Amino acid sequence: MHRTNDAAVGTAAAESQHSASSTGARRAPAGPPLPPLAIVVVALSMASIVLPTVLAGGATYPSPFGDGDAIVAYFREHELSVLIAALLQFAASVPLAIFAAAATTRLTQLGVRAPGVSIGFAGGIIAAASMALSAGFSWALTRPELLEEPGIVRLLHDLAFFAGGPGFIVPLGLLIAGLAVPGLLAGLLPRWHAWAGLVLAGLAMVATLVVAIPELAVLLPIVRFPSFAWIVLCAFLLPLRRADVARPARNRSDATSEPRS
Repeated sequence: MHRTNDAAVGTAAAESQHSASSTGARRAPAGPPLPPLAIVVVALSMASIVLPTVLAGGATYPSPFGDGDAIVAYFREHELSVLIAALLQFAASVPLAIFAAAATTRLTQLGVRAPGVSIGFAGGIIAAASMALSAGFSWALTRPELLEEPGIVRLLHDLAFFAGGPGFIVPLGLLIAGLAVPGLLAGLLPRWHAWAGLVLAGLAMVATLVVAIPELAVLLPIVRFPSFAWIVLCAFLLPLRRADVARPARNRSDATSEPRS
């Protein structure tokens, strides 16, 4: 009699625990949707490049490795363009930080417990902070009293380039690697997409050398624009639930292991 009661109590407790865990799983917050965040980041980033160029009559943002007089003249003649670029760049840094937090949290909810998730989150936050810092230096270049000092203009321009160039691209590579590696190993992303991310992450690491080898500055746009496309695709491809992940190999294995009648 006691054994029957104990068994009944144990069964009820197990069912209660299973029900609670199922309810918790259903109520687990999925976080903000990734596609809108990624699209906003890319749209604002591209607008910060294209719109100021249009407003400046086709004059492009100067390279810090160019002629010093031409650099100073650009900022003195195109204050509005520089201001708009800074505002759009700063605006893009906010959804980038949110995307990094939401995407890495999504990996955790999908069962990924590898250190790469934390690395990706750190990379995304550093990239967003660098973007905001670059925007701040660019905004300072619109101040009339600072434009009267060529030395200060060159200093602020160099800092804006470093923060928005290698200072942004390198940690962005960490974010992509932090998403691509778990996506590849856990089968959460298509293999071609994950491997493309690893290639971009590798090139981003090489971009660290831009500060010592100016000729490698060509890597910055080569990595930047494909990385934007990769992030948008990742936002659409990363599954919302583990059950959405296709497991063709496992299904075939299960099928062949079934007893034959």
